[in-house]
Amino acid sequence: MDAKQGKRIRMGLQIAHFPCVRTIEGFDFSFQPSADERLIRELSTGNFIAHGENVLIFGPPGVGKSHLAIGLGRKVVEQGHTVRFTTATALLSVLGKAESEGNLGDKLIEYSKPRLLIIDELGYLPFERRAAHLFFQLVNRRYEKGSLLVTTNQRVSDWGIVFGDEVLATAILDRLLHHSHTLMITGESYRLREKRKSGLIRSRLTNVDPEQTQRETEVKTKKEPDSGVDNR
Repeated sequence: MDAKQGKRIRMGLQIAHFPCVRTIEGFDFSFQPSADERLIRELSTGNFIAHGENVLIFGPPGVGKSHLAIGLGRKVVEQGHTVRFTTATALLSVLGKAESEGNLGDKLIEYSKPRLLIIDELGYLPFERRAAHLFFQLVNRRYEKGSLLVTTNQRVSDWGIVFGDEVLATAILDRLLHHSHTLMITGESYRLREKRKSGLIRSRLTNVDPEQTQRETEVKTKKEPDSGVDNR
């Protein structure tokens, strides 16, 4: 990598607003075997960008969805494309504020420019009806023009609840899924695993001595008759 290319990549990463450094190489596929490594490696080539295809990553909290989203985003930046990262909550806050201030059109244009827009944590909080309409406008504007990468903890069948409108949810899904790659990740949370390894989380039944528990129960039972309260 020459100095000019390195400078371009650093600038691209800065513009992308990634919240932290995560790489595809650093993803533990052995811990999450349900993650389709072949598809992820293929997406890492960035070929989906050329066709305006979307990527949807489904899975419960903590299984590595954001890690993969950032890692794929970095790969796309390294290949010379523009990327923008945001959470769904932050995005809708910005669009809502822009609408109230009368410059929604400018914000929609801003979020339509990157070749890849990453929207993380869709579905963690339900959308108000107006916010759902703003999200649809953005998805519709980027449809078949720019790629979207969306991570969500909600099944497709629950998106009507997320958006508060079954018809609107169907319209959004239709555009997202039309040209898309989907990843389904199941398994244990990385964060819970680390806490378990550090001893912060363990079964409440671990290391319990049955005989000691029985003795404590017997002692408590014997004391109960003398536990009356004197209110004199």
